[in-house]
Amino acid sequence: MNNLFEKFETKIKPVLQKEFNLKSSMAVPKIKKVVVSMGIKEGAKDHSIIEKIKEQLKAITGQLPKVCKAKKSIAAFSLTKGSPIGLAVTLRGKRMYDFLEKLFNLVLPRVRDFHGVSLSGFDGRGNYNLGIPEIIVFPEIDFSKVDKMRGLQITIVTNTEDNNKAHRLLEELGMPFQKI
Repeated sequence: MNNLFEKFETKIKPVLQKEFNLKSSMAVPKIKKVVVSMGIKEGAKDHSIIEKIKEQLKAITGQLPKVCKAKKSIAAFSLTKGSPIGLAVTLRGKRMYDFLEKLFNLVLPRVRDFHGVSLSGFDGRGNYNLGIPEIIVFPEIDFSKVDKMRGLQITIVTNTEDNNKAHRLLEELGMPFQKI
């Protein structure tokens, strides 16, 4: 298999269809999208930080990120309505599967003290949330150009409402879960 999508279609889909006793292959759990996001509190004051991190996120995902703006002003945080406070990228299709393959095989094993991802990342609706503490674990990021260590959030959205089915799907795709 040369990519994760082909592996899903040819090997994983039939296994899950049989395991969950589904009549149609269309009912097999699958990944709908992957959302990669970063909160940048300094972005409200310094727009050059947003541009720098936008390039890093573009290198990681292969897609230009959307700037997320504050919905309301909060004086305690020195935040005004409309200020840029984060970046988000929604991946679908080939880019999504390429990103997941890179995440499972290259990035997660490079995380310091990594013993597998936690099972507590499921949200009760079949979606999985994962925080990466440092973006330097991505091979596209040049460590010498990073001014401050920042993390990012990855949300894997599936078409199932069942955490157990989503867990089996991600396990078959190669997500390295913690051994209990």
